[in-house]
Amino acid sequence: MPIVMALLIGAIFGSGIAISGMASPAKVLNFFDVAGAWDPSLAFVMGGALAVAFVGYRLVLKRPAPLFDVKFHLPTRRDIDAELVGGSALFGIGWGIAGFCPGGSVPALGLGEPDALVFVVSMLAGIMIARGLRRWMETRRVAVS
Repeated sequence: MPIVMALLIGAIFGSGIAISGMASPAKVLNFFDVAGAWDPSLAFVMGGALAVAFVGYRLVLKRPAPLFDVKFHLPTRRDIDAELVGGSALFGIGWGIAGFCPGGSVPALGLGEPDALVFVVSMLAGIMIARGLRRWMETRRVAVS
């Protein structure tokens, strides 16, 4: 049942991305083009998502546990480190260059957006490279200690 719910929630999210036009890289890139063909609609989509999440989290977290798990899995770290800042910067740079973010690229694949395939393959390669680098750095850190 959890897999079915995850699929349903993902389909709702993807539908929202597609309906709002955020699966189109041109729509996203026009948001960043404040000196040219600026399109503020991304701000409204983000604002709507924040409002829904704000209300949703308050309602859901009043429950003792989620419906399909024994406990809520919420982040506990609150520190800001180089990994967080660097990852955020890479995310923003990639989004600004490609017009895709991970959440918008998957629905764009389903809509037949050819650039989405290049983005998703590149994103997956980047994830694998980052994991490999992290393991390599951990082994070096252990060897030095």
